[in-house]
Amino acid sequence: MTAGAGETPAGQAWLVAANVVRWRRYGEGGQELRPGTKSYRGGSKVYVIETYAGSGHEQLTTIGRGRHTGTYITIDMSTRNLHTFRAVQVHSPTVLRLCGEAGAGGWWTTRQDAEEIAVLLGRLSVEYRATHWAMPHPSPCRCHECLTLSQA
Repeated sequence: MTAGAGETPAGQAWLVAANVVRWRRYGEGGQELRPGTKSYRGGSKVYVIETYAGSGHEQLTTIGRGRHTGTYITIDMSTRNLHTFRAVQVHSPTVLRLCGEAGAGGWWTTRQDAEEIAVLLGRLSVEYRATHWAMPHPSPCRCHECLTLSQA
């Protein structure tokens, strides 16, 4: 039996992928910079398997390769620490198994669903990064927003 339009064949799923920011603001007033996050290296690809709508999508459950071990881990993290959200079709048995083990309610069954969530999370991540710190950026600043602006 083949999958029809909008259905996902067994052994694959549509998820939202994103990258961890290379540098993030940290400390009192966000005046310090740290590479990546405690769990992921900057630039790492992660898969979003669940969002928490009750928190305004500020927290996401992600699967990705850990900073220290290189093995796949499942953790909750802030949306503001991710960028470049996109819909991807995942075939990795390990990622699919971890999604099942996590009991993820965020499995997006169609490409269109995953793309809509990716657009929403991309917009929210920019907003959350802009509003999280009340103080201006340190000088010089290498946070994601400043690096993106300097490349334009």
